[in-house]
Amino acid sequence: MAMSPGPARGNALSAPAGQNSVLSGNGLAVASMLTWAAGFPAAEVLLQTWPPVALLVARMAMAVAFLLPIWVMIDGPERVLRARWGHAFVVGGFGIGLGMFLLIVAQKLTDPVTTAIIASCAPLIATLLELASGTRRLKWNFAVGVLISVVGGLIATSAVAPAQLGLGAACAVAATALFCWGSQATSRDFPELSQTGRAAVTFVGGFFMATILMAGAHHLGMDIVPSISIDTRQIGMLAIYSLISMALSQILFVASIGQLGVALTSFHINVAPFYVMLIMLVLGEEWNWTRALGAGVVAMAVVLAQDRRVAKPA
Repeated sequence: MAMSPGPARGNALSAPAGQNSVLSGNGLAVASMLTWAAGFPAAEVLLQTWPPVALLVARMAMAVAFLLPIWVMIDGPERVLRARWGHAFVVGGFGIGLGMFLLIVAQKLTDPVTTAIIASCAPLIATLLELASGTRRLKWNFAVGVLISVVGGLIATSAVAPAQLGLGAACAVAATALFCWGSQATSRDFPELSQTGRAAVTFVGGFFMATILMAGAHHLGMDIVPSISIDTRQIGMLAIYSLISMALSQILFVASIGQLGVALTSFHINVAPFYVMLIMLVLGEEWNWTRALGAGVVAMAVVLAQDRRVAKPA
């Protein structure tokens, strides 16, 4: 049967478009993980004098104060007012606010690289989310990619052998699950907003949750203020932790999800320990070849799991 020129031309055009979508989606994910990784060393400095709940509130407040004016300029005041604020408080409150609080607690109980490595369960959690929502069919290359990705995370984890996992690991796993769910919902449930708007509206929900957690901590008699006066160094670390590692990283991550889906994008989280290790190396830590090997295995998993068609957004 002869093929008409119309469909043939459409197929010819769709292939490069799909390839460009995958390439740009992976580029966004890499940039997101690089900026996210920068926050771990900054948090390590801040956690020496900041209670976790105080650090969460300060981080969320700075990100919201930075993103809200930009969102208003991009989407306009009317769209901001008509946003799904009720849903944003749920998604942002639990997926962003509570998730980030648990991640801060996990790092307080362990260390920067260990916390990033424990997040290697992200591809498995994200895959389950996509299968449950019906946005992905489990194909052999994707399933093998998930398996290899987890193996890469385990290889990197074996190099750490942390003395304290327990509660810290549980907090990191719970934080990763909430973050994957919140990021998927942010990308999927606010299609009328720009990428900046999607991040900003859920960050407001996260800030609301952070204030509730701080009020609860104060009611229980826990420390809610830093133990020393805030100086310019701490403000600089907070800016990295809030504006770069959270605000910019989340915008890039949500944009990547829109092109690759939450499961494939989350594969890149497994390379974050390698990025953290590079940053810590610059700060004086030793190089670890086992972690580097684990990151390389994860990178191979990302390539293997790529769908040759345009990825269906989650």
